[in-house]
Amino acid sequence: MEVYVATGRRKSSVARIRLTPGNGKITVNNREVLDYFRRPTLKMVIEQPLELTETKGKFDIVANIDGGGLSGQAGALRLGLSRALLKWNPDLRAQLKAAGFLTRDSREVERKKYGKPKARKSFQFSKR
Repeated sequence: MEVYVATGRRKSSVARIRLTPGNGKITVNNREVLDYFRRPTLKMVIEQPLELTETKGKFDIVANIDGGGLSGQAGALRLGLSRALLKWNPDLRAQLKAAGFLTRDSREVERKKYGKPKARKSFQFSKR
């Protein structure tokens, strides 16, 4: 049995994906996908590469996700899933790339600077 392994990252989240031929069961951190990602929009984000490539229900997906919040974790899972599908069938590259699923979203939280309350916010300026 073939196993396709890939990694996806988004913000400070890292998702390690194992794709095996099966009946479409998605497990995230040993929990059912709807137990872990309760918002339907996040489940939709995760399933976008499967719907685009018409492989929904063909693979069992086991994901270990660490770090960040739920939105970042869903984005990391989507990237990892897209990369795993590429390992299964390299011909899907044009389809996935056109949809933007192979692009690593590199936006990170900006660090807080000293003398400021947040990264860019300043205290009220008073001339006198």
